[in-house]
Amino acid sequence: MTLRPFVEKFKNNTLKITNNKYHYKCINCGTQYESSEVQYLCPECNKQNNISSPPKGVLKTIYNYEKIAITKDFISLKQNNFLDLLPIEDIQSMPNLRIGNTPLYSIGNFENTDLPFDLYLKDDSQNPTFSFKDRASALVSAYAKENGIDTIVAASTGNAGSSLAGICAAQKQKAIILVPESAPKAKLTQIVMYGAKIIPVKGTYDDAFDLSIKASDEFGWYNRNTAYNPLTIEGKKTVAFELYEQLGYDIPDRIFVPVGDGVIVSGVYKGFEDLLKLKIIEKMPCIVSVQSAGSDNLIRNIGQNDFAIKKSNTLADSISVDIPRNFYMVQDFIQKYNGETLTIEDKDILKASSALAKNTGLFAEPAAATAFAGFLAYFERKEIKNDSKNVILLTGSGLKDINSVKDLIDIPKSIHPSISELKKLFR
Repeated sequence: MTLRPFVEKFKNNTLKITNNKYHYKCINCGTQYESSEVQYLCPECNKQNNISSPPKGVLKTIYNYEKIAITKDFISLKQNNFLDLLPIEDIQSMPNLRIGNTPLYSIGNFENTDLPFDLYLKDDSQNPTFSFKDRASALVSAYAKENGIDTIVAASTGNAGSSLAGICAAQKQKAIILVPESAPKAKLTQIVMYGAKIIPVKGTYDDAFDLSIKASDEFGWYNRNTAYNPLTIEGKKTVAFELYEQLGYDIPDRIFVPVGDGVIVSGVYKGFEDLLKLKIIEKMPCIVSVQSAGSDNLIRNIGQNDFAIKKSNTLADSISVDIPRNFYMVQDFIQKYNGETLTIEDKDILKASSALAKNTGLFAEPAAATAFAGFLAYFERKEIKNDSKNVILLTGSGLKDINSVKDLIDIPKSIHPSISELKKLFR
């Protein structure tokens, strides 16, 4: 599983056109690699990596945008299931489950107030395993299927693991999931029910992540890990294509995205960047990266010379990360496209989760509610312009982690089945 640079390079580091559908480019050193075999990190940058900072050498997937733009517009790309912009050969390699194409709900009134702007909720809890992660797992699984790979490993706090387990069950592939022993039981239950091999690890998500990479090297398993496998970003970018279509072939003014490792927000950026390079859109929407204040290692380190780790402590387990694996790509996107960032306290995440459920009927897990909390912070500070279009990315179902909202729940005592008893409750 070694990487081979393209043989022919021009002095300005551009590539001579080959027959490959896509190639990879290192986000740090810019070296470009062919896509004819399994690829993870740039080997040169990987030599500099250590366990106490985000990995360098994450690879970005690059297509022949000029060639595609000559013959394709958005409609024709859509008709071909965006296969021209995906690193697989046949859409039939994807699982026979509905991945993506999730609903976009328009919310005109919130807490009995008519909103002077457009608010949309992109509900990715409607994916098969109830989280956004299915977009990445499906593409990784399809690639494995096309290349005769039958065992896939991943480290996860729960969502990526349950996603990979479910997708592999549909594809008749083997899934091995390493999870921190503190992962929510509902997510662990999903993994077991899908028939995957689950391995609890004493330690953090980062410990499970590092062990999964060692296991890939030792046993030859294909690794799905976020950012480490560049195809995870390619799977997640499909949400940008859907949003463009669902908004009437237009882009929103702002998109609020929950951030942990940084792969989901990178996927959103990458999808819109693909459309930019194809000249389908003229500008990048403003993307707001929202983190829990208890796990702000990505946002806090942007623009800093030395990466400083703060031990994560947040109820939003899906975005609880000490070492954000896609830090350098996110930093590049944010700086290049003037992205915005903010952090939210856990108490405000819980309030947002409750307000979201009671006002819209959508119950989101804390990680997803973090994006909504970010929107509420902008709204309260009057930073949302009238007549603007705003999208909140809801990445997972609240049923995945009901323990986190237990303090919001007050189940009344039972009553005798009589009208008199019932009347007492409504006096």
